[in-house]
Amino acid sequence: MFEAHFQTFEEPEGGVALTARLAAFREELARRKLTGFVIPRADQQQNEYVPASDERLAWLTGFTGSAGLAVVLTHEAAVFVDGRYTLQAAKQVDGKAWAIESLVEPPPERWLEQHLEAGDRLGFDPWLHTSSAVERLQAACAKAGAELIAVDGNPLDAVWTERPEPPLGQVSIHGVEFSGESESAKLDRIRGELARLKADALVLSDSHAVAWTFNIRGADVSHTPLPLSYAVVPQDGRPTIFIDARKLSNSARDHLEQTAQVEEPAALTTTLAALAETGAAIALDSATAADALTRLIKEAGGKPLRGADPVALLKAVKNKTEIEGTRTAHRRDAVALARFLAFIDREAGSGALTEIDAVEALESFRRDTGALKDVSFPTISGTGPNGAIVHYRVTRKSNRRIQPGDLLLIDSGAQYQDGTTDVTRTIAIGEPTAEMRDRFTRVLRGHIAIARAVFPDGTTGAQLDTLARQFLWQAGIDFEHGTGHGVGSYLSVHEGPARISKLGTTPLKRGMILSNEPGYYKEGAFGIRIENLELVVERTIQGAEKPMNGFETLTLAPIDRRLIDLDMLSRKELAWLNAYHARVRTEVRPHLHGPTQLWLDQATAPLER
Repeated sequence: MFEAHFQTFEEPEGGVALTARLAAFREELARRKLTGFVIPRADQQQNEYVPASDERLAWLTGFTGSAGLAVVLTHEAAVFVDGRYTLQAAKQVDGKAWAIESLVEPPPERWLEQHLEAGDRLGFDPWLHTSSAVERLQAACAKAGAELIAVDGNPLDAVWTERPEPPLGQVSIHGVEFSGESESAKLDRIRGELARLKADALVLSDSHAVAWTFNIRGADVSHTPLPLSYAVVPQDGRPTIFIDARKLSNSARDHLEQTAQVEEPAALTTTLAALAETGAAIALDSATAADALTRLIKEAGGKPLRGADPVALLKAVKNKTEIEGTRTAHRRDAVALARFLAFIDREAGSGALTEIDAVEALESFRRDTGALKDVSFPTISGTGPNGAIVHYRVTRKSNRRIQPGDLLLIDSGAQYQDGTTDVTRTIAIGEPTAEMRDRFTRVLRGHIAIARAVFPDGTTGAQLDTLARQFLWQAGIDFEHGTGHGVGSYLSVHEGPARISKLGTTPLKRGMILSNEPGYYKEGAFGIRIENLELVVERTIQGAEKPMNGFETLTLAPIDRRLIDLDMLSRKELAWLNAYHARVRTEVRPHLHGPTQLWLDQATAPLER
């Protein structure tokens, strides 16, 4: 009935079948006189989604999560993952060949201190680690009396005989009707930041920053319209973009050449070296710039200035055109979501649908808009115990039938040219238990607390994070992920630097878009998450002594009323929910027909105690 064009459900290779690769890799390390090697889940630019040619961690270990690291020593090996991926790693990685360890607390460096021996030679690829990551590895090696070796040529690539070719996705122009600002205006603002940093030039090592600055998009990685590229922006003179010419049509090249010199990627090192030889102070993004770039600048006589990429903050604050575009994208997406939720309510109770059916149906409804460019990440469709796996990805092997008594957690998003969406809904299939309703209502109350928050200018995400957890904490429970992440404008669905989490230290500014997604996960039973996207806006308060901000909710989709324990909601929380549903009904109903209109009327009807 439905099919997915942008997602696959094949089981990745894993487990014991990969142990021969580990043996071959150890032989290569021995040949290079290395006693160990560090394999991050990274490409040269620390992208969240990396091209198939850079999936080294997955190829060697079987672990396919978006964050992780492996260390291979002569007689032992470990895969390091964070709390989101503990269950996934246990299923994908051969426990006899690999230990599974924490990526965060304790960090991998602690493990290295305990397992390296004096005289060991631990190798790493300086193109795949930031300088700060290398400094942490260096400290761990020093404590163990081992030596850290920067290799020229990754030894894993030497044994990966069927490694895919690097991607050559075609570059498209992201016109000012979507971007809202010309490239020259953006470059003027970036040069203003360079003056503030006292830098002679800035390296854009994050392809998202290149895409934003020069108003281009691409197709080099999954689900994010990213053109893998670099740029160097000098304080004086024309910037240079480093991108494979095979990705550029004549019109794309003409667009870029209006403001920049266009060179092949290989020219980056020679251009930087020539700049550094003049003694230039060159700003580097500490989050994405490879350690190889810092080394190159130092060796050529330049001064590397490591810090936050100023473009990240410029990009995170959306302009009026981008804000209006994302509102339009969310209204469009809401129609697809309403059709999907009505379909699930109509069909899932029979027990005939599977998790994959839900993914395919939702993508099909989004394709029916005629505007879908891609999904913004692989849809998380988890029912019953699979819903408790935070970053679950359904495969043909794990695919579970949706049954009465289950909760279905569906976390999905879309890439439209005018905006990026990300939304999670938890749906009751049949009659929920009292425990499900209690947990859902606690999550909902935390979600509403964020949505209703009013906060002074300069407030950080860390200061708001507690609001989302307070009602879970009262029951002695919590969730192991951040409450919210930044979202791009037809770029990455996970965009820095702002986030709502314990680690969110960037002040929230008007024009930023963040997710609001508290959850609860009962291992082996069910998962709950409620996610909307929020726009930071000005709040006018009578008598306020400082500028105040709040959130405008962008997402427009019903929240399952059957899962709410009304006795747990305050009067203001209930008023927020009814007002939200009234807005959904007003904005979405005119674009629906017949039975789906009637379904929406019921799904958004006011609740009364």
